[in-house]
Amino acid sequence: MTLSPAPFLFLRAFLAAALLGQSFLAMSAESPVGGKLLLTGGVSQIEGAAGGGLTPWAVIGGYGTREQFGVNVHTTFVRTQDYSLGAYGVTVGLADRVELSLSRQRFDTRDAGTTLGLGRGYAFDQNIAGAKLRVLGDAVLDADTWVPQVAIGAQYKHNEQGAILDAIGARGDSGVDYYVSATKLLLAQSILLNGTVRMTRANQFGLLGFGGDLNNRHQLQLEGSAAYLLSRQVAVGVEYRQKPNNLGFAREQNAYDAFIAWAPSKHVSLTLAWLSLGDIATIKNQSGVYLSAQAGF
Repeated sequence: MTLSPAPFLFLRAFLAAALLGQSFLAMSAESPVGGKLLLTGGVSQIEGAAGGGLTPWAVIGGYGTREQFGVNVHTTFVRTQDYSLGAYGVTVGLADRVELSLSRQRFDTRDAGTTLGLGRGYAFDQNIAGAKLRVLGDAVLDADTWVPQVAIGAQYKHNEQGAILDAIGARGDSGVDYYVSATKLLLAQSILLNGTVRMTRANQFGLLGFGGDLNNRHQLQLEGSAAYLLSRQVAVGVEYRQKPNNLGFAREQNAYDAFIAWAPSKHVSLTLAWLSLGDIATIKNQSGVYLSAQAGF
């Protein structure tokens, strides 16, 4: 019996995150970091940006303020009925203005790989480099106004399985997503709202390549998040993300999740979610568990 590598990827990356987190803790006593409020830097989004699990927010990753910097490492594991996804990466926030991120994903087809003609446990690997710039507002300082924090961002994605992607009808193994996010924190009501507009041609976030026989141009997609702070350390919420439908052989539906995030300190956070992704590569109604861990300052 061959075991899926995704759970082991998750455990290995989490141990690395914990070790790096300890190093960051040692550094923070002498470094100008960590001035933002708990949970106001979001968690690590599935592609590496600071935000919710599915969609980026306008917040800058880490807890650094305008005179500081912040760093997070993260690892994420998703398991649906037929597929698994493991991811890990790092996010750096500079002066609460600029965010840079790197992430690596492994999409494991498990038994579905045989059905798809790829072989059991066939995996797609994808690397993502992201950048985000805050252009307006401050989520915390403007909490008593109607001005949101606004950021623009881009995510460059490269999928390493180019030959297979070409065979299934994708038009490329690399692509860039462009997005604008607006985040509003209502401190008095303990509510955070976020809206994101994304231009993309990615199939299943890029895991099945970019473009296809139905469409090969960037399309505008909408994303949204709403979170409620149960306490300073715990937030619950829901998210929604549209996805384009580019491949004729495999229609694609929008994604949803419901999550709970727990941050016992600024150095560690855990996110647990139920996630619905719709059909993936002709396999119907994929939903399951999302688990993510983040360490840093």
